[in-house]
Amino acid sequence: MGVEDKKISYRIYLVAFAIFVMAILIVVKLTNIQWVEGDYYRKLAEERTVRNFTIPANRGNVYSSDGSLLATSIPHYTVRFDALAPKKEDFDKFLEPLADSLSVMLGKPSSYYYNEMRRARANKNRYMFITKGLTYTEYVRIKNFPLFSLGAFKGGIITEQKTVREHPIGKIAERTIGYERLSHSGENLEVGIEGAFAQYLNGKDGRRMMQKIAKNQWKPINDNNEVEPVDGCDIVSTIDVYIQDIAHHALLKQLQYYEADHGCVVVMETKTGYVRAISNLGRAKDSTYYETVNYAVAESQEPGSTFKLAGLMALLEDKKVDTSEVYDSKGGEITYFRRKVRDSHKGGYGKISLARGFEVSSNTVLVQAVYDSYKDDPRAFVKHIDDFGLSKPLGVSIIGEGKPKIPHPDDANWSKLSLPWMGFGYGLSLTPLQTLAFYNAVANNGEMVRPLFVQEIREWNKTIKRFDKQVIKDRIASQETIDKVKAVMENVVRRGTGSKLYSPNFSMAGKTGTAQVNYGGGKGDNMYYSSSFVGYFPADNPQYSCIVVIHKPSTRKGYYGADVSGPVFKRIAQKIFTDVPSTNHIKKLDEKINTQEKLYASYYKKAQDVKDVVPNLIGMSGMDAVALLGNMGLKVQVHGIGKVKKQSVKPGESVKKNQQIVLELS
Repeated sequence: MGVEDKKISYRIYLVAFAIFVMAILIVVKLTNIQWVEGDYYRKLAEERTVRNFTIPANRGNVYSSDGSLLATSIPHYTVRFDALAPKKEDFDKFLEPLADSLSVMLGKPSSYYYNEMRRARANKNRYMFITKGLTYTEYVRIKNFPLFSLGAFKGGIITEQKTVREHPIGKIAERTIGYERLSHSGENLEVGIEGAFAQYLNGKDGRRMMQKIAKNQWKPINDNNEVEPVDGCDIVSTIDVYIQDIAHHALLKQLQYYEADHGCVVVMETKTGYVRAISNLGRAKDSTYYETVNYAVAESQEPGSTFKLAGLMALLEDKKVDTSEVYDSKGGEITYFRRKVRDSHKGGYGKISLARGFEVSSNTVLVQAVYDSYKDDPRAFVKHIDDFGLSKPLGVSIIGEGKPKIPHPDDANWSKLSLPWMGFGYGLSLTPLQTLAFYNAVANNGEMVRPLFVQEIREWNKTIKRFDKQVIKDRIASQETIDKVKAVMENVVRRGTGSKLYSPNFSMAGKTGTAQVNYGGGKGDNMYYSSSFVGYFPADNPQYSCIVVIHKPSTRKGYYGADVSGPVFKRIAQKIFTDVPSTNHIKKLDEKINTQEKLYASYYKKAQDVKDVVPNLIGMSGMDAVALLGNMGLKVQVHGIGKVKKQSVKPGESVKKNQQIVLELS
């Protein structure tokens, strides 16, 4: 064998050996895959073709106290078609009537669906798109169409459900109704009632197996381990849609007129603490207003004059002074440690009583009373603030309640100015809801109740949890003190800073507030006014308490609490008194009303005097005149409303049967 042959043989052996080694490696790898890594690859293959998908549970509804839907989950359905699922005979038999049905429902020509579904079967398309965004009613209708009625496996219908959260009453109270969702960073955001009661609303998700049939397309498959979702419970809120609508639009109107930055209003049922209305509106760049922040719950700022009630009550509780104590307003300006306290009324109010000082919101009078009485023992004053329930959060269910800030003599930042500044509502901070709860406690004869936004949780028609009145403090002050401040607050509306709000038709009590915000923030536009009004109605038997706070109104148009916020309060009280059915109670049915008695006496006298001549009807109410003439056999034609201004047949003329008489009312 030559040298060349040996080289060839060597190469053959080398190649054979390499092939042998490769075969050994392949066998080892296959064995490893089969026995060692097999489970991993089988699982990977299964995950890429079959996956367990979550079926989200329907989130529970949120209702108003009167049964109106505030938030609900609306299922939207997408329908696709597996063109290979039906048998050929079923496909040929039902395709044309199916196309006709789809045409009627979805609007495209019948030929379009016929040709598209034929093409899908020819192309072996198992995931043909039909339509999306169907309501539940439409979904039920389409699944009963020819061929589709045979089901997923025989009829080829594929349905996918997506739940959308909707608010039937629109943007009203949107921030309080709230939401629960993930932020862009993956953080779970829980806002309002939806966020606070998510554990009840969410329900339990189900699951089902789906098979990948195309790129990023999955088809449901039958699986014995499929778990049906359990829908969430329903939440019945305390919101009254009618009162909410009144409050929202009253606030919106005032914000627009005063070109304010933002504002809020809360209406609360006095005895229960149920929040019947809450609106929070902020101004956008295009000058429209919408709900962005729950200012009523979260925004803790200096309240200004509305805090004077706390100072007055502390003085009365300790019997330091009485409401009749006289103070000199000192020309409307008084100095404490080189800082001036001024009255809004230039020149002050002269010498007036403490009660009158509260009624006209004199800073100099209230600050003198508080400082002179507690300068040697400021802890006693602050203790009363604690007793009034103002130093701690209310503990409301909605997440994000602002913390009150009440200075204490033991604090490092306590200064000589702290006490006099607290006397007229500065150097401390409260949220509007915390201020309202305090005033509501006064209206409720001293019992402080927690504001509630939800009154019950329901599973179908069964109540599984109720939220009744929650008492924070049994009594914040003595009945004697409560009675005195109630009388003073009623006079605020009758003859004080809130006199523009007075109405003889219904009584109100409360306090105006005009606070400077960012007054220490430098020059320019940093400082602005916050206008507020807080109180309750009716004054003699409080049913509702209400607070209105409007920030940064245009100073060109006005900024005092009575002018800016007060009208919102009055509008709400007025509408509730005149329109809300629940308040239209007949009281003291047997009590005689002088005006009515006089009117009836006048009518009775004329009715007795009537014989056969037309009576003098001028000044008589139209209703009484019509009744009187009708009993005489006359035909009456009436123009206008009110009392009789003119009658076509003169008094004293003889009555003729079926004679017509025209009455003009005004």
